[in-house]
Amino acid sequence: MQESLINRAETLLTRLEALLAPQPTAPDWQAAIAYRWRNQNGRGFLKPVAHPHRIRLADLRGVDEQKKTLERNTRQFVAGQPANNVLLTGARGTGKSSLVKAVLNQYASKGLRLIEVEKQNLGDLPEIVDMIYGRPERFILYCDDLSFGAEEVGYQALKAILDGSIASNSDNLLVYATSNRRHLMPEYMAENVATRHVGDEVHPDEAVEEKVSLSERFGIWLSFYPFEQDEYLDIADHWVKQLGVAQLGGVVGDDAARHRAALQWALSRGARSGRVAWQFARDWVGRQAAHAKKPR
Repeated sequence: MQESLINRAETLLTRLEALLAPQPTAPDWQAAIAYRWRNQNGRGFLKPVAHPHRIRLADLRGVDEQKKTLERNTRQFVAGQPANNVLLTGARGTGKSSLVKAVLNQYASKGLRLIEVEKQNLGDLPEIVDMIYGRPERFILYCDDLSFGAEEVGYQALKAILDGSIASNSDNLLVYATSNRRHLMPEYMAENVATRHVGDEVHPDEAVEEKVSLSERFGIWLSFYPFEQDEYLDIADHWVKQLGVAQLGGVVGDDAARHRAALQWALSRGARSGRVAWQFARDWVGRQAAHAKKPR
């Protein structure tokens, strides 16, 4: 009887251990410069990125002021000096994500590491912070294309990490987030209707205040705008030349014809952005290379 009870207790403990998520184990921080936080069956872990995007700061055109500010903030951070969390917002395809990747590549040799966390996993932020607390590396917690509603778990977790948790964050951590929305959350007309006017003062509705409170926790806001025609063509020229070195031996053809094609490409896509310029360059160089290899 006693042996049967012991066996049943051991079986129950085994099942409980399988259900309980173990503490996440830290990876080899020298194995990679970038990591993705993954959560499978309630168990979080960091997965090294074997082949991170190796874009350079010099490759980013038309965003000189944004590049200067983010590079300076990151340089301060890596040097152990005070620095700010950064929110990069604005038009799609204008280099927000690429700029974050570029500063990582610039400072990886000085101990900078990046951890990408998707929106649905933001509730795991306290675990990530505990994992990196006190380490000698400097970590950028990277959230791409971020937006959510106030009721989401990740929203509250991010607010606490940025500013407001009872626990102190490690000074080796910054949050860099990109979004198409300045306040990271949808805005509704009903919220503005609820704004009250008391004399000469304006008192926004609590819902509006809640939205602003999250973005205000970022010390630096960087805004990105659609490119003018000349800026777009400059970006297209840059990528055509970069890709053309390997595929065309640096011979990229007539500028006027290429510019006409680039503008037609942008017109068909309905946008002039760095992403569209990159896509045009790949198409142009690929077609030129294929034409050059045709038997005559």
